[in-house]
Amino acid sequence: MSTPAAPAFDSARFRSVLGHFCTGVTVVTGLDGDQPVGFACQSFAALSLDPPLVLFCPARTSRSWRAIERAGHFAVNVLAAGQRAVSGVFGARGEDKFAAVEWSTVPSGAPLLHGALTWLDCELDAVHEAGDHYVVIGRVTTLGEIRDERPLLFYRGRYTVTEPDGAGDGQPREDLGGLLTWPRPDDWF
Repeated sequence: MSTPAAPAFDSARFRSVLGHFCTGVTVVTGLDGDQPVGFACQSFAALSLDPPLVLFCPARTSRSWRAIERAGHFAVNVLAAGQRAVSGVFGARGEDKFAAVEWSTVPSGAPLLHGALTWLDCELDAVHEAGDHYVVIGRVTTLGEIRDERPLLFYRGRYTVTEPDGAGDGQPREDLGGLLTWPRPDDWF
């Protein structure tokens, strides 16, 4: 097996290019014994409908991730547009991040951040090593209610929010199928 050639770009260029992919902002939470832990996470995605699986990618150096892995379950809090400060708290290192936010728990006991757009309660399904991160797969056990607000997004190193797509007529587009051009729209989440 041959060794892959070094890339023809540096990490700053890689980060710049990937920064043009807009992501949602989540906070992954869990318990370390009876102490709440959590971290801001942009690398979250739906993985499978059947069974219901999601994934996220914590850094190998994350202390919060190690505690969540030991617990075996976690919550994903999808942040709403008004939660930039919450993202900042959980995106920084700190001992008691939960002192700055209101929270309760989801059925597994993992922390639910008040004001989240929605949430998912998950059991740890698999963990894969991937460079300087892990790819974590969670099996969704419970889904939260959805608040009628816009999501908090991250794009090109800044927070942003969505605006309804009026499709030129001033009305939000409700029919995703009308946007899809391939013959199997059921492939789309």
